[in-house]
Amino acid sequence: MKQFQICSKPTFIFFFFFFITLSAGADIPLGSTLSASNPTQTWSSPNNSFSLHFLSLNSSSFSLSITYDSLPIWSISAVADAAATFSFLADGNLRLLSGAGNTLWQSNTSNSGVSHATLDDSGNFCLKNRSNFVVWSTFDHPTDTIVPSQNFTVGMVLSSGLYSFSLNRTGNLTLQWNKDIVYLSLGLNATVSTNLSNPRLGLQSIGILSLYDDNLSGSVIMAYGSDYAESGNILRFLKLDSDGNLRIYSSSKGSGTSIVRWTAVNDQCQVFGYCGHMGICSYNDTSPVCGCPSENFDPVDPNDSSKGCKLKREIRDCPGSVAMLQMDHTKFLTYPPENLNDVYFVGISACRGNCLSGGSCVGSTILADGSGQCYIKTSSFVSGYQSAALPSTSYVKVCSPVEPNPPPSSEEGGGGGKGKLRGWVVAVVVLTTLVVLIFLEGTLWWWCCRKSPKFGGLSAQYALLEYASGAPVQFSYRDLQQATLNFKEKLGAGGFGVVYKGVLANKTIVAVKQLEGIEQGEKQFRMEVATISSTHHLNLVRLIGFCSEGKHRLLVYEFMKNGSLDSFLFFATENDKNGRVLSWENRFSIALGTARGITYLHEECRDCIVHCDIKPENILLDDNYSAKVSDFGLAKLVNPRDHRRTLTSVRGTRGYLAPEWLANLPITSKSDVYSFGMVLLEIISGRRNFEVSDQTDRKKFSNWAYEEFDKGIVKTILDRKIADSDVNMDQVTRAVKVSFWCIQEQPSQRPMMGRVVQMLEGIMEIEKPPPPKAVHEGSISGTSLNMSSSISALSTFATSAHGGPSSSSSFQTPVAQSSMSVERASSSLIHRETTSS
Repeated sequence: MKQFQICSKPTFIFFFFFFITLSAGADIPLGSTLSASNPTQTWSSPNNSFSLHFLSLNSSSFSLSITYDSLPIWSISAVADAAATFSFLADGNLRLLSGAGNTLWQSNTSNSGVSHATLDDSGNFCLKNRSNFVVWSTFDHPTDTIVPSQNFTVGMVLSSGLYSFSLNRTGNLTLQWNKDIVYLSLGLNATVSTNLSNPRLGLQSIGILSLYDDNLSGSVIMAYGSDYAESGNILRFLKLDSDGNLRIYSSSKGSGTSIVRWTAVNDQCQVFGYCGHMGICSYNDTSPVCGCPSENFDPVDPNDSSKGCKLKREIRDCPGSVAMLQMDHTKFLTYPPENLNDVYFVGISACRGNCLSGGSCVGSTILADGSGQCYIKTSSFVSGYQSAALPSTSYVKVCSPVEPNPPPSSEEGGGGGKGKLRGWVVAVVVLTTLVVLIFLEGTLWWWCCRKSPKFGGLSAQYALLEYASGAPVQFSYRDLQQATLNFKEKLGAGGFGVVYKGVLANKTIVAVKQLEGIEQGEKQFRMEVATISSTHHLNLVRLIGFCSEGKHRLLVYEFMKNGSLDSFLFFATENDKNGRVLSWENRFSIALGTARGITYLHEECRDCIVHCDIKPENILLDDNYSAKVSDFGLAKLVNPRDHRRTLTSVRGTRGYLAPEWLANLPITSKSDVYSFGMVLLEIISGRRNFEVSDQTDRKKFSNWAYEEFDKGIVKTILDRKIADSDVNMDQVTRAVKVSFWCIQEQPSQRPMMGRVVQMLEGIMEIEKPPPPKAVHEGSISGTSLNMSSSISALSTFATSAHGGPSSSSSFQTPVAQSSMSVERASSSLIHRETTSS
């Protein structure tokens, strides 16, 4: 109390020193006050990274928040007016008062022995007693955000509007709507069978979301941001947004902006209630939009479509009959425990009719996925989702007559009745003309070619015209059998299957890869093929077509005459009569071309892809010895249940695996950078990077090579087969430096592939790289490397974006699938058990 009396003396000297201490991030004494009318007044952390102050929402509304570069990481939900005050009272209580004197929020810490407050450099605002013991803190009372060094425990809740996020005692992460509907539940890795005693969730500063418990030998990784382990002054934080999605953000110091690095629910329309009651969520290009089922409805708020829709006329007030509005490719979201007793196995007519005759029924959904399930919606809140990919039809009870939403085309053309009529006339004329032309062309083609023995060949040639549009050509299994002479000439074999030489009907020579261990459904396989075929680059092998017929899964690629790089590097002799000794000029061109191809996969294509299997066998050479990267995008097609196969046969030789593979850490584009560094060293030396010989003093070649580089003897690293020829040693030295930067143990020390290209081209200077540690000597990100760790323990759980009625069910995929794409890896939760250092 004596301290309060001193702090309350209204002297000029006191206020001067009080202002200085608050600005320097010192203890905040009892009696301190913040005012919304002075938003520049703040309580700051010692390093000024975090501040507690009033944040302006608009000209008349304010929020009391702790911010990092103006980004709120803790906020009181109550909205304050311009005359509001926030006071640290003499009794130790925190209180937010409106301008009218009403209590908007308080900490309820009166008479708890609180003597002062602090805001530390982690963003935690604490009330402490005279023994410096924390009585109350914002970390223990989170609002919608978690920051590094903050523990999120059982009983804590992140809230944003009607949405909440929590952790239960089994370690499951759950997202809920209205504290009732669980629309996402993400559990632990199936290999983690330990009963948890005190689970805690924490976000590491490098962007990894981990689960901790006293009964676990180490942490379990639940998710990681796409910029995981990137260096720089970056704050990562986990936030429950107002749209019901949970995301990891990154914010660089001083930028004042944040970037999404991971999203829990990849399909926003799967978030329950996103568009409000009776709102229908769909997509406009890539963004979710909200609308009403039909013109029988009006939006609740014309200025905010997310607030849902209401019937223009209530069912009880219908002047005439009641009808069922049909909505194709639409479903009403249903998550347990909602409507568990309202699921039936009936046909379309019965699903529609039962709702029409049921007094409490609002709408119904029939699934056309073969299950025959019908969901009857009787709840007071209905959330809809519409997409052309959904195999379902929904019905809504409305007053007659049914008034469907007009198609987009009817809203064009000037808005008058004549304009609409003119639009319909034009559409009918155009469609009729197209149908007639197609019919005439098809009839003529069939009449001329039906008796020709080359009919099948012409058909295949005609199908190849599809390739001109950029779409992959679909071949039948019989077509590819004929093209390869029943798979006669084998070109090679790898982790994904065997490759055969083939000749198409138009005399195009191709390489046909017969995939093994592929058990994906037809739709998912086609989607992955579409992703692969959409990548076009000079240094990537072009995908021409595919076959998906029964159990047969094949891919058709352009043919590379000179085969793979390994045959030139490791199997050629100094006096090779087949001309397989590559000159330094060719080698450097191959290295640069490979780097450009990987850069495109990582940084430039629409769906960025992590290759996961960079090695000389997957670098093919065309007629001019230009490098083309192959097998990109195939990692996601591997049999999900065959985890051990993933890292043995599919991953290839262990000499190319980044250390994080062996440490069970998240796989990112930096893992490809490591593999490229090893390949680059092989291109320079002409020998395997893991080779041990008397010449290398029985050391692993990459370690011996660094020692030679450190001595300034670069020429000893160069392939002896070309050592006496005309070699640009500046390029050799540059390439050696780049290779050692790429194989650094810490992912954050490795450059991005775009920078690798610049370094190889000589655009930027290259500093001397530190020695890359051997895998068995070091550790990654505080996690000890365990060479004998069970590879089969690696598994991934993800929510199904277009699953059945319960999208919270999970499925297993191989680790390769989780690392297919830096952006798409953000859409799933990765769970891997790591060992503590």
